[in-house]
Amino acid sequence: MQRFVIALAISTLVLFSSQTFAGERATTEECVLKTHEAAAMINARGLEESLEMISDPKGPFVWKDSYVFLMDLKGKILAHPMQPELTQHEHVLLQTDATGKAIFVHFVNIAKDPGQGWVDYMWPKPGKKSPSKKITYIYKVPSKNLLVGAGVYVGGMMY
Repeated sequence: MQRFVIALAISTLVLFSSQTFAGERATTEECVLKTHEAAAMINARGLEESLEMISDPKGPFVWKDSYVFLMDLKGKILAHPMQPELTQHEHVLLQTDATGKAIFVHFVNIAKDPGQGWVDYMWPKPGKKSPSKKITYIYKVPSKNLLVGAGVYVGGMMY
C-alpha cells in the first residue's frame, strides 16, 4: 500500500508539474503574432524606439519561454533580449548550431524569399548551456531590410 501511495504522489506531482510547465510555454501562434506586432511597431515608431523595446528582457516582446529578436538582412543582430552580446558581432552568418546548421543564413534567406516562414535548429533555452530543438518563425519587416523572429522549443510536449 505504501508503494502505491508513493507512486500515486509521484504521478500526481509529475502531472501537476507538466501542466504548470505547459502553461509557461509559448505557442507557435504567439510567435507569429508577436513578430507581426514587432514589425508593425518598427514601421510605426521607428527603429530606435523599437530596438529598446525588443532588447528589454522585461519588455512586451519577452513572454513565457520565448522572445522576439531583430536582425538586418546582412546578418547583424540588432536586438536580442536574452543574449545581448550577439549584437556586438558585425554579423552572425558564420555561426552554426550544434548540428552545423548555419541558422542565421536560413533566417536571412527566409526573410528575403518568401518573406516569412519557419526554421528548425538546435539552440539553448534561456539560462541553459546545452542546446534543445527549436523552431523559429521569421518575418521580414515590410518595406525594411530587417527581420524579426520568435521561436518555441519542441519535444516532450505538444504545442
